[in-house]
Amino acid sequence: MSVFSSITDTELLQIIQTLRSVSTYDFSEYSDKSLKRRFVKIMMDSRITLNELLRQLKTQPKYAEEIAKRVTVNTTEMFRDPPAWLALRGEVLPKLAQKPVIRIWHAGCSSGQEVYSMIILLNELGLLNKTELYATDLNTDVINVAKQGTYKYRFNICYLDNFDKVIRSDLNNPLIVRDVPYDKYFEIDNQADKLKIHDEFLKKPIYAKLDLVKDHNVFEVKFDMIMCRNVIIYFNYALQNKIFQLFYDNMQDNSYFMLGIHESILGPFATKFEKKGYYYIKR
Repeated sequence: MSVFSSITDTELLQIIQTLRSVSTYDFSEYSDKSLKRRFVKIMMDSRITLNELLRQLKTQPKYAEEIAKRVTVNTTEMFRDPPAWLALRGEVLPKLAQKPVIRIWHAGCSSGQEVYSMIILLNELGLLNKTELYATDLNTDVINVAKQGTYKYRFNICYLDNFDKVIRSDLNNPLIVRDVPYDKYFEIDNQADKLKIHDEFLKKPIYAKLDLVKDHNVFEVKFDMIMCRNVIIYFNYALQNKIFQLFYDNMQDNSYFMLGIHESILGPFATKFEKKGYYYIKR
């Protein structure tokens, strides 16, 4: 096939089966449409054909790991979708504040901007010290980035507007701006194009590699809130429900669950969660 052509269903199945035979990765329940786009991009970027891709997967053990990392989508940003974070600030976290310990899991944490957004919000609400934060991803490279907490400043500069909307706004009076300086949480070096989270906050999350397709809850605690935003959109219906089962089984009663704003719970688990605006509550 041409490097620049699309992938057929049969060819996609070949790639998935080959990956599964040479590694621990199973993409068989991911969205076909999404996978086809990712594999076409991989072949275009590497300027290789399907046969060359399959050959390298079979002959180079480390190549499968590289391909798996390139297939997973790692787009994230600070305080993505501010209205959702305002709902956390004004509705969810004040209710969790009554608990002696708050346990939060960021599933599919990517490079960590969402984790540090949560840390900032918890700290502003005076809840950080009593919160345990857990974060997982399939891709160990992005976990390492998250642990370092160092990002491109110019890439993230537009997301500082999100910070302003979520952290500096007054929930009762939009005309009031709260004085929360950026340097309370991160160092900005414009010349070096660097935004670095302060070390005291880097120590808070517990990170682990976890494949939502096949792994269990490696932390062996039940959570008061699970954040899994803009992840399940890449899975098919069956896999989505399998992951909803994983989350449901590892949540406290009346705990909270948040998806991306374009994601929703469909099928059997729709009756096990009550939707409240931007978030769900476990029934």
